[in-house]
Amino acid sequence: MPRPDTHGMILSHRLRRGAYLDSIVLMQLQVALRAEPGIEDCSAVMATAANLSLLAASDMLPEGLEATGADDLLLVVRAVDSVAGESALDRVDELLGQRTSASHEDDLPAPFSVREACRRLPDARWAAISVPGRWASRVAHDALEAGLDIFLYSDNVSVADERLLKRRAAARGRLVLGPDCGTAILGGIGFGFANRVRAGCIGLVGASGTGLQAITSRIDDLGAGVSHAIGIGGRDLSREIGGASALAALRLLAADPATQVVVLVSKPPDAAVARALVTAARAVPKPVVICFLGTIPPVARVTNLNFAAGLEQAADLAVSLAADEEKAAVTVTSRTTMPCRLPAAPGGFLRALFAGGTLALETLAQLRFFLPLRANLSLEGVEAIDDPSTSTGHTVLDMGDDTLTVGRLHPMIDPDLRLRRLQIEAADVTVSTILLDVVLGTGSEADPAERLAPAIQEIRARRADLEILVVVVGTEDDPQGRRDQIDRLAAAGAHVFERLGPALEAIVRRTAASPAFDPQPDAAPVAAEPTPLGPPQVINVGLESFHQSFVAQGAPAVHVAWRPPAGGDARLLALLDVLASDQPAPDVSA
Repeated sequence: MPRPDTHGMILSHRLRRGAYLDSIVLMQLQVALRAEPGIEDCSAVMATAANLSLLAASDMLPEGLEATGADDLLLVVRAVDSVAGESALDRVDELLGQRTSASHEDDLPAPFSVREACRRLPDARWAAISVPGRWASRVAHDALEAGLDIFLYSDNVSVADERLLKRRAAARGRLVLGPDCGTAILGGIGFGFANRVRAGCIGLVGASGTGLQAITSRIDDLGAGVSHAIGIGGRDLSREIGGASALAALRLLAADPATQVVVLVSKPPDAAVARALVTAARAVPKPVVICFLGTIPPVARVTNLNFAAGLEQAADLAVSLAADEEKAAVTVTSRTTMPCRLPAAPGGFLRALFAGGTLALETLAQLRFFLPLRANLSLEGVEAIDDPSTSTGHTVLDMGDDTLTVGRLHPMIDPDLRLRRLQIEAADVTVSTILLDVVLGTGSEADPAERLAPAIQEIRARRADLEILVVVVGTEDDPQGRRDQIDRLAAAGAHVFERLGPALEAIVRRTAASPAFDPQPDAAPVAAEPTPLGPPQVINVGLESFHQSFVAQGAPAVHVAWRPPAGGDARLLALLDVLASDQPAPDVSA
């Protein structure tokens, strides 16, 4: 019954059992109710405990409300009088009827399950799921059972549920984009918040929804086009998920004949996952642009990889590489030309012994996406070394660190400690590459090559398989004589560089050799053919506005009239799950 509230208005309500509406429809209904004559405020919500608490906090909770469930629609209006309130509530069906119908264009009533929808649209390849997070995993599993790929817009899906979904998807050769995936363009059809862009040959994989939108929009502005933009959700590149969807998407774009250039963009990924992605990207037989937002770009270019510092640069690089296939091939080759070509040594370790701590830190920042590194410097994604006197695996050392210079001069002045460490590392047969710096200038060692060149020559005589790279930092006017230093070190058998970047590129080529391209490895089975990436037909479960968008874009789509299972009763649902699995029934008396 209507009642006065603390504002002197009349509060009226209606409760509709089992009348589930999605959040966008509820928002539209709320806007329409608020526009009715005499209505000061209103609320249209599903009657969950959380929503009832919010109503109570805003003095909009009706007195004497019956017990409610997640599948019940609660309408509350605050009006100038009871006539205005009841009149507005009487118009709810009419207001709901004014929105675009979510039924299929054949005007059949919407199906109530994914399986029923698949019978209605037998060539459907995708399920677009946007139901509340607590139910999303259940719907996604149903879609996988029906043989569909999944665009999972829903958030609040647990890490455990995401892992299980992606394992099941991989076993079936299917993709799961998300959860919390807001953007995708698949076969020219936009999912979620995608922009309308022209078709073209640039394919994208993104763990950054607005990042994908920014890059695809920029590509369109530059006159190029997009084959597919595969959003994967923000958590895919975490250590817990391991880049499962990103790796699958890379393989699909690698095999997709419509894609000539691939772009990978993400918020800062887990370092170990980033290394796996970079390794997979190097196996793609096409140019790849990589943009890890918020991180220092690694080496600018190596093999087929091009690293971008930001979204705009990523788009510009992709368009440049895609300008035409022949020009792109020439550009990639010229950009990756090295001062020296070192033989590959996969499995061999890098040992970097720096006199300059900043150079050591930049080496870590750039190589951590290629190699699992250990160091006596602190940086995310790099394992801290317990004892800097002992190296294991790929190790980068700042030889000028305080713990190593107690009672000693800095190694830029006295090279003795580093020369002895060089001999130790060279004696380790698992080491394939050693990186050193020589920093010239006032106050530095008067003639670094005097002791370093003979040491390098002696080591190379013993171990021809061990490559020693030296970066010389200085100018022609420095007292040590830069050209003389370079010539003597090179004559001793070192590969000498005047900048750190090319040296790091050489190291990447040598120690992280590109694997053979395998679109379907046994460890993570995925569809070898890019069937999910063709023009999609879609089963939509959740927001009706998404269904309307698919239809407006010309994509065949069927909307499922989804309702929370068991009326949203968690205890009843647990019992139904137990009955389905033949397990002992839980105690639900509490």
